[in-house]
Amino acid sequence: MEAWAVAVRPRTLPVAVSPVLVGATLGFDRTGAIDMIAALLVLGAALLMQVITNMQNDVGYTVRGGESTGTRTGLPRATANGWLSVRHVRAGIVVAALLAAALGVALVAYRGWPVLAIGIASLLAALAYMGGPKPIAYTPFGELTVFVFFGLIAVVGTDWVLTGSFGLVTLLASVALGCVAAAALAVNNHRDIAHDRLVGRRTFAVTFGESGSVALYTVLLLLPFGLLVPMALLAQSWTLLLPLALLPSTLQLRRDFVHCPRGIAFNEILFRTFRLELWFAALLSAGALLGSMIAR
Repeated sequence: MEAWAVAVRPRTLPVAVSPVLVGATLGFDRTGAIDMIAALLVLGAALLMQVITNMQNDVGYTVRGGESTGTRTGLPRATANGWLSVRHVRAGIVVAALLAAALGVALVAYRGWPVLAIGIASLLAALAYMGGPKPIAYTPFGELTVFVFFGLIAVVGTDWVLTGSFGLVTLLASVALGCVAAAALAVNNHRDIAHDRLVGRRTFAVTFGESGSVALYTVLLLLPFGLLVPMALLAQSWTLLLPLALLPSTLQLRRDFVHCPRGIAFNEILFRTFRLELWFAALLSAGALLGSMIAR
């Protein structure tokens, strides 16, 4: 089971949970009701997409020889270390994809065929991140992909599936959550910049250098806080400003990122970024629910 935990990487799951939480609570705040069964189905599908992405990343990197130089300092990969075979992890991907498809079919009953299109696009993106002849992970567009699928599509899609509509506040929230999710990948790519150059990965960090990578991480961390004010004004609810309580620790996280020594020390920066997203989502959701209670 420990080997499978390495492949699945449960500590990354806040990237999947956070946008569903925010989309559901903002939908409830706007309409006064959501379907809890549909919400659980959406959450299950989101978690499975993250699991598929992680397993595909593990096996795809191994197959492409990404560990051949022995210079990578990131989290261990189950297939590269021989703890799991490529065949077994690929079988796990198939099982997870089938489960996600089953949940997707159930969700089609709620909102029709557009849900299926969203599901197929999300699955293809998960597989393409480290699969195919030109993996997304080997281009500068990794952070953009995460921003779109774990921000825009995940938050807005959740709200729409559960309520049949979505508001401008939800759209701004999707940008905020997408930024923090993308910031986690930016940590990975910044940490591995030297190794990625050796193995031919042209990530954003490799393409634009360390200064460009620091600038990207800074924007992705701080832009969500700048969006809180227009969200609060649109919703006419000051309670949506609750995530501002995280700003001091976020500024410290940015400073620690800049001064972090090369190597495995960046892994703690990565996990702190994951926790930031979860706390940001939790406080934003709490603010939405509190605002609803005050309004009533």
